Amino acid sequence: MSRFIPTLAALALIATSAAVTAQEQDPASPVFSSQSQGPALGFTLRGGVATAPEYFGADSNEAAPALGFGVNYLRLGGFTFGDPDPLFVPTGFGINGSFRYIGERTAEDSPELAGLNDVDASLELGAGLRYATRDYQVFGNVRYGVVGHEAFVGELGADVFARPTDRLTLRMGPRALFGDSDYASTYFGVTAGEEVASGGAFTEFNAGGGLISTGVQFGAGYRFDNNWGIDAVVSYDKLRGDAADSPITMNDDQVSASIGITRRFTLGF
Repeated sequence: MSRFIPTLAALALIATSAAVTAQEQDPASPVFSSQSQGPALGFTLRGGVATAPEYFGADSNEAAPALGFGVNYLRLGGFTFGDPDPLFVPTGFGINGSFRYIGERTAEDSPELAGLNDVDASLELGAGLRYATRDYQVFGNVRYGVVGHEAFVGELGADVFARPTDRLTLRMGPRALFGDSDYASTYFGVTAGEEVASGGAFTEFNAGGGLISTGVQFGAGYRFDNNWGIDAVVSYDKLRGDAADSPITMNDDQVSASIGITRRFTLGF
């Protein structure tokens, strides 16, 4: 199974959130294109490779393509969201759009799971709040599995930033993931029927919701110019509670990483 770590591909997505800050437009501010004050959209695409656990609790990783998408700027009517300046650093309170893709889990791909029911791929969509300065940010997101597990998850996190040069940004901070009982039972629960089908390899386990994992994420981004850049992320997560105690979990230490090229686009309408 391929995981979406903090994006929309057939095999894997690296979960990024698009942060946009709403502000009233200053009529005297410089325009960024010949489209004057018409609607405009600025966004960043990311493409690269990632490695992540085959499934939640796996003791081995797999590699897969990684794609990402982030909204930098939106202008509609008399209001703007974000800023067209590629050097702009959003500060203050903002809104996060958050999504994550989780690939399917099958015994065909992971023979050690023989006897367990297959788990379909899931797509989580949601939103949250963010507060940022040039030196740090804190955020919280809530997502729902609109496809697949049909459960709620919540994420809390923070980052501190370092900018050794005007082109290089380093970030590091803690993460915590929460899930309701439906989420926990989907990925960590074992039914009586599965215990029988597995020949007792997996004992019946009723996984409850709550704290799923805690961890830390390290990231680095480098801008070649105003449009092109490279971004790398390494994440370590420790499964907690019933997620760690589940008979499905082979290793409660989960490490994932990705690296990709970013391309910024600005469109006027």
